[in-house]
Amino acid sequence: MSFGLFRVPDPVNEPVRTYAPDTPERSSLKATYADLAAKKFDLPLWVGGKAVRTGNVAPIVCPHQRKQELGGFHQAGAREVQDAIAAAQAARADWAALPWDQRAAIFLRAAALLRGPFRDRLNAATMLNQSKTAHQAEIDAACELIDFFNFNVHYLTQLYEQQPESAPGTWNRLEYRPLDGFVFAVTPFNFTSIAGNLPTAPALCGNTVVWKPASTAVLSGSVIMELLQAAGLPPGVINFVPGPPATVGEQVLAHRDLAGVHFTGSTPVFKQMWRQIGNNIDNYASYPRLVGETGGKDFVFAHPSADVASLAHNLLRGAFEYQGQKCSAASRAYIPDNLWPQVREILGDGIASIKVGDVGDFSNFMGAVIDARSYTKLREAIEEAKSRQGGRVAEVIGGECDDKHGFFIRPTVIAGVEPEYRTMKEELFGPVLTVHVYPQARFEETLGLCERGSEYALTGAIFAENRAAIVEATRTLRHAAGNFYINDKPTGAVVGQQPFGGSRASGTNDKAGSLLNLVRWISPRTIKETFTPLRDFRYPFMNAG
Repeated sequence: MSFGLFRVPDPVNEPVRTYAPDTPERSSLKATYADLAAKKFDLPLWVGGKAVRTGNVAPIVCPHQRKQELGGFHQAGAREVQDAIAAAQAARADWAALPWDQRAAIFLRAAALLRGPFRDRLNAATMLNQSKTAHQAEIDAACELIDFFNFNVHYLTQLYEQQPESAPGTWNRLEYRPLDGFVFAVTPFNFTSIAGNLPTAPALCGNTVVWKPASTAVLSGSVIMELLQAAGLPPGVINFVPGPPATVGEQVLAHRDLAGVHFTGSTPVFKQMWRQIGNNIDNYASYPRLVGETGGKDFVFAHPSADVASLAHNLLRGAFEYQGQKCSAASRAYIPDNLWPQVREILGDGIASIKVGDVGDFSNFMGAVIDARSYTKLREAIEEAKSRQGGRVAEVIGGECDDKHGFFIRPTVIAGVEPEYRTMKEELFGPVLTVHVYPQARFEETLGLCERGSEYALTGAIFAENRAAIVEATRTLRHAAGNFYINDKPTGAVVGQQPFGGSRASGTNDKAGSLLNLVRWISPRTIKETFTPLRDFRYPFMNAG
């Protein structure tokens, strides 16, 4: 029982550390990275607060040193999935009954621990297992996850404060219950912060969770579990079950008490999960909530008035940071012919100067793509484009591929293609930017091509100095992106500043990093209390007269 209407600390975005030469944080992170790189991990599942080792071990791979042995992680089988669901169910009542401020305190403490003793460990794990540079790991694994913890607590209090009006003699109130069942969180490899947010946002609202992490990011996921346990999360509230998608997913999605799915990953996988849930709809105790952020084919559209230098450098960052493996990464661009020669020169010089390699070398701008499957898909698309130069493709800039030591794809621009060219439409999820050069007189017409150019609608950007062009692009592209940027790259959303999510084939647009996402994990109950007893069933209009 809590005695007080408590006010949580005001959230502030976590400052980004630079890791510049001769700074203490650089030395500390390098030492932690070297320490983790020398270990042989034996990572368990976490079910009901207990470490579980199944003996079915999959390797932990370092994408930029793919032959380096980092140990392995145990994979869940049918029995462990069943146990995880049972543990979530067993923890439900006590966790939901815990006063909201006590739940909030756990995640505020997690933020404080991540700001301090866990920061280097989670950043280094993200660098090692997911091939992020120090900067990319810092803005993701540290800063964004700290922000998710702090801002979600703030948003939860805002949500609880939304209460109805009461007529004289009555008191109306809304009780924000957790969902009636457990939540299934399915998280991606590319953002450690998303891996942390997808299970914890529903948990903050009083739900218990079964969490399946990406098999290519189990190391950082395990550190998140250590962090949450250190912050005081009770056993069974979040159950960590890495394993084959079919083994974990099918059993969870068939369970009668599935109350919701919090997903980030590919569009085909989310569609398949939706089909499975639809086929099982008669078996559920309640309608499961489906929240998904899926693919993207994110655009940059330049007007003839655009600032060339800003446009080109934002393309270099937006397309190639973290090897283009962000669902928000710039992957198609529409550049007017009056600007293309200058843009092409800056892009060419930039690509030639970008260093690609081991992220333990802080001078590298890019690391490796996540695995052999991704490497092969990207290499084939680049080779196809190179074979069509002089025909459907004007030229390919960059595009060297080498998997001798790691899965390295150098930054690539496929330039001078028609709007219907394959890589203008299909998501590749790598450091490949495809450019359509359009006649500058056809700005409005080409806006329409962009609007219809992809099944996705996640992020996009307009570059222009002409205000009328900005207005026209904002209007025409209204439904083409859930996060729309003006004179900025279409990636890098910050919690509390740009709530993130898209529609069409990009997801349900439930805006992670805002109150809107938390709404999906509660089931309100309206309570009306009447203070004046009723003494007669009849109404005044029934009186004679």
